[in-house]
Amino acid sequence: MTSYRQPGVVLTDHRFTVPLDHADPSGERIELFAREVVASARAEADLPWLVYLEGGPGFGARRFIGRQAWLGRALEEFRVLLLDQRGTGLSTPVNRQTLPLHGGPEQQAGYLGHFRADSIVRDCETIRPLLTGGAPWTVLGQSFGGFCATHYLSTAPEGLETVLITGGLPSLDATADEVYRAAYPRVARKVEAFYARYPQDIGAARRIAEYLAEHRPVLPTGYILTPEAFQSLGIMLGGGDGSHQLHYLLENAFVRTPKGPALSDAFQESVATALSYAGHPLYAVLHEAIYGQDSRPTQWAAERVRGEFARFDAAKTLAGEGPLYFTGESIHPWHFDSDPALRPLREAAELVAAHADWSPLYDPARLAANEVPVAAAVYHDDMYVDTEHSLRTARAIRGLRTWVTDEYEHDGLRAGGPHVLDRLLALVRDED
Repeated sequence: MTSYRQPGVVLTDHRFTVPLDHADPSGERIELFAREVVASARAEADLPWLVYLEGGPGFGARRFIGRQAWLGRALEEFRVLLLDQRGTGLSTPVNRQTLPLHGGPEQQAGYLGHFRADSIVRDCETIRPLLTGGAPWTVLGQSFGGFCATHYLSTAPEGLETVLITGGLPSLDATADEVYRAAYPRVARKVEAFYARYPQDIGAARRIAEYLAEHRPVLPTGYILTPEAFQSLGIMLGGGDGSHQLHYLLENAFVRTPKGPALSDAFQESVATALSYAGHPLYAVLHEAIYGQDSRPTQWAAERVRGEFARFDAAKTLAGEGPLYFTGESIHPWHFDSDPALRPLREAAELVAAHADWSPLYDPARLAANEVPVAAAVYHDDMYVDTEHSLRTARAIRGLRTWVTDEYEHDGLRAGGPHVLDRLLALVRDED
């Protein structure tokens, strides 16, 4: 362990080894990284633990500086563990560089099957006794972290003192197809609200898409920018300031050159950063697998379901006169052609998409008998997680209390962290 200080906090880095497959504890092992954070004034105190599970899948825990955002509120009463979930951050990484260590595409796909919520929760239960001496801890789950927390309640509630969920109550039984069938209308509403705010961007988006359809430029990073890839910038519209950020990105798309209009270097750099999965490839490879539990393959559900919503078809849009509809939080086969960080993973991703033997993630009977205090923030028109799905799940978990709000978008924990955490703690303690 290594300990050091930042303003107002003491940080301690922890590394653990856990089985790749918890059903085979004598088999291959991987490393987990977690960062402990405690208020400087309480560094020696016997405090309860709070473990933070980041959204994703595929993202390491946020790197805070001092007592930023919700962390400052949490440190008033907890010792916080920021866990890099398996395969992310400083935990044994999973990416195009490391996966070939495990063999060809079939072996890689088998390896990737061990990076869903079930394995993440088993990891938590492996390291919890080492840190708490066996005492249960509080889990704070953001987005996919809330999916993990719901699985935790289903399989190991004895390890939980309290559960706090923000923008991450999953459907207990929806298939991947049903998830995306509910998602596209939500994304359409966000796009329409974006164009209502910035009507000048209707023409700007069409001009960019028309240019891409004709030229199919390759960005300096090697990313092939197609109209469909451009549409996927709509993922930005689910954040509190996402519509503004997208507007600013579009406004400097073109520059005049001796050969005519061309995409500006600034635009290309911004788009390459926004679209690349180099830092979180598990998000792309496993995104639909987080919904797999019904013995059917997900089989590129977002791409198949998109065919039911013609307004999202870029080619049809460009052949007509309507506005270009951006897409949202969805992964498509073309991602593995466009993104150089994903191209080497294409065959493994196809096998993951075809996998049909996913184990169930949630236990409705156990959740109906839940005794762990749970509170969840549900965002009124969350672009990433369907509100109706979340509320149906909230009703299915005994004792769960919800705070349904339109004060924040999906990134409420980031945008209003202390307030959000305060509300959830008050709810779970029946103080609200």
